Amino acid sequence: MKVFAVALGVLLALAGVLLVAAPSAVLEYGRSILSPSVLDIAAAVRIIFGSVLLWVAPASRAPTVLRILGVVLVVAGVVTPFVGVELSRVVFDWMLAQGPFFTRAWASAAIVLGVLIVYVVIAPRKFAA
Repeated sequence: MKVFAVALGVLLALAGVLLVAAPSAVLEYGRSILSPSVLDIAAAVRIIFGSVLLWVAPASRAPTVLRILGVVLVVAGVVTPFVGVELSRVVFDWMLAQGPFFTRAWASAAIVLGVLIVYVVIAPRKFAA
């Protein structure tokens, strides 16, 4: 399960890098493929990712951080289908309207979060002797 958590952290960081490189193009592509089935897939991915983080949290360097992230992702996954395509499009349009700096700032946060997940999962937990 740790390998899966590391892979998800790497994918999150790579998605952030892609957004930093081409924020408008990535957001426009995401907006263009937006549909109820894509929202369902996004919901499932969030729930799975959150569950994986909850699973590996006890053995990580930062179990509380991973538990919080896991719970937030599971809740986001459960809520996602109820958000709907129209509201999701409004969010995409709003992000595009904020300009590339805003998107790059969020993308940078995704990079940091992805690297943090990889670090806390890979690094062995230190126990007091």
